Amino acid sequence: MSTAFDRNKMVIDEFRANAGKVGGPFAGKTLLLLHTIGAKSGQEHVNPTAYVQDADRFVIIASKGGAPTNPAWYYNILAHPLVTVEVGTEKFQARAAVATEPERTRLYDKMIDMMPGFAEYRQRTSRVIPVIILSRVK
Repeated sequence: MSTAFDRNKMVIDEFRANAGKVGGPFAGKTLLLLHTIGAKSGQEHVNPTAYVQDADRFVIIASKGGAPTNPAWYYNILAHPLVTVEVGTEKFQARAAVATEPERTRLYDKMIDMMPGFAEYRQRTSRVIPVIILSRVK
């Protein structure tokens, strides 16, 4: 049985082999690779994550498919907000910040407009799903 790690590795490999394009559930969707430093381990982690653009910022959602807990990468960015992002064939550093209201809801709704499944994630959990803004470090 494949693990989430195995699935992520397959998506990451496909992303890098195809200039940021992948098939399956992410076909035709915007996807980035988020590099974080583990809050506890100090090790680098790479997670494929759907995103929506807001002006020159990249917006990602810590939905974990509507699970009752936040994804591990969320805690990593709280501990180490300087991250590396891969989009298409480009790789750059960004600063991650948790959006606050009313911007959080506006950005979450913008993601729903692009990927309607995010509405279902919001209904599956009682937690307020964090919205993360990635701003390129100049």
